[in-house]
Amino acid sequence: MLMERKIREHLEQKAETMECPPAISRRIEQSYSHYLQQKRSGITMKKRLISGIAAAAILIPTAAFAAPALIEILTRTPMTAEQVQVDEVGKATLEKLYRAFPETKSFAIIDASNVQGVQTSITLQDKSGSGKKFTLHTNSRTGTIEHIIQENDGGSEEKPLIASTEQEIKAKVDDLLNKMYGNISEYEFAMEQMENADQKTLMLNYSKKGAKTPFYQVFVQGNTISASLIGGETTPSAAKVEGFFTMNGQPDYTADAFFNDEKLLSLLKMSAADLKQELAKGKSVVEIAAAKNISKQQVIDVIATTQVEVQMQGENSKAGSHSKEQMLKAIEPKVLQLIERKNETSSKK
Repeated sequence: MLMERKIREHLEQKAETMECPPAISRRIEQSYSHYLQQKRSGITMKKRLISGIAAAAILIPTAAFAAPALIEILTRTPMTAEQVQVDEVGKATLEKLYRAFPETKSFAIIDASNVQGVQTSITLQDKSGSGKKFTLHTNSRTGTIEHIIQENDGGSEEKPLIASTEQEIKAKVDDLLNKMYGNISEYEFAMEQMENADQKTLMLNYSKKGAKTPFYQVFVQGNTISASLIGGETTPSAAKVEGFFTMNGQPDYTADAFFNDEKLLSLLKMSAADLKQELAKGKSVVEIAAAKNISKQQVIDVIATTQVEVQMQGENSKAGSHSKEQMLKAIEPKVLQLIERKNETSSKK
């Protein structure tokens, strides 16, 4: 505790004599907004910068955000470009970016780091000198890209993106979200200007109907788009679907329990209703995933993990009888059977 207090006091002293760079400001806005949305759903967030946090981000170069807890910043580990290429999370993150923006395959990895088991961060820049840059922050547990920053996107020195019309700005943001996360046409949209006397900043919220918090929240400043996956949800009943498969005319409730899985649907980038529709065409979940360059094992891992976690939560008193690894191994054959299954009735036409 003594060491933490000394570090905090030192950072606060440094902060009083420092001017926060725009890039750090954007990161603070993004992360602090995420924090406030979780703590105060439905309340309009007004931008405020915390000097001690800003100083921490500046003084410790490996920090990906300005707002995480100090211990997370201090334990962030730098990665080389070669390490990113062979790291499971890093490699998957790059593949997602390359599919969305093929031109980034020629970009150089100029910065990368991770917090073991929590987050992997990668920054790529165009080697041609255009100044275009992407920064991605991926959840190491789920493989989800939770934050993406696109810099120098489509703007010129004469007219930065923020100087464009609101329709043009929205079109640029829509393009980024569509390419990285899938179709966002179903989301409701709102835009507001932030309280920032130094530089014009717009906040764009994309929400599902009935949600209390936005699903995607985006800041636009200068030529930079900074998008966060917040994950605000609709009412639970809206997401559930019955009858992915049927048995004797009745829904197969095991399949329904396995496929109404938010993590699975996020991996496939589709809703439960869309998944049911694709299965009705005679496809299997494995085939649907393969069309999106998602492996069979990825699908198995997501479903099995969810089911085991549910089982462990429901059997707290017996949690020590079997390890999680044993339970995962035991449930995998059932998962495999379901994801390879096809709706034979629908395929015969």
